[in-house]
Amino acid sequence: MVVTTPTIGVLALQGDVREHLSALESVQARAVSVRRPAELEAVDGLVIPGGESTTIDKLLRIFELRDLLQARIKEGLPVYGSCAGMILLADRILDGTADQQTVGGMDVVVRRNAFGRQVDSFETDLDFVGISDVGSGGPVRTAFIRAPWIEEAGRDVEVLARIPAVDTQGRPVAAAGRIVAARQGPLLATAFHPEITGDTRVHGLFVGMVAGA
Repeated sequence: MVVTTPTIGVLALQGDVREHLSALESVQARAVSVRRPAELEAVDGLVIPGGESTTIDKLLRIFELRDLLQARIKEGLPVYGSCAGMILLADRILDGTADQQTVGGMDVVVRRNAFGRQVDSFETDLDFVGISDVGSGGPVRTAFIRAPWIEEAGRDVEVLARIPAVDTQGRPVAAAGRIVAARQGPLLATAFHPEITGDTRVHGLFVGMVAGA
């Protein structure tokens, strides 16, 4: 069934909830906050925002959402994970805390805080498969804040964006080639925060995924 105006939830336990709601509404989705199991049951897709992955992990269990979210992912619920959300969608993580769990679903290994501390945050433009190469295209503006990256991706994972070899001044980039956006079926993950740059095309891509699911 094709959903013309999908209802997309934003997991509202911690992180950039308001910014994701605004970005989704700007690309013609009905955006709602999700804090309760009944709210999660009612959405056509879900965004897991950036924040602190260990905190969101604990809150998912406290709010009795973790098992339901895992079940819905197995049923094919489209989910977009941004930054901490990427970590939570990964089947395996590196540098996590001893008791940290993920929801899983994507056949990837994610390295937590791979780009460094808060002071190492940066913005850059990235070529993004399915966006930069469509229509008028153009690179996607991205913001990295204590960001992870994908260390390994399984054969069913489509890599959508990597860190370029050089920056805009032509200088070599230390993290060149690292995977920072990927898709596996109905699951989308980015290491960066598109919700704070004003570039809503990643959200538009996700809305299209949900509408076609």
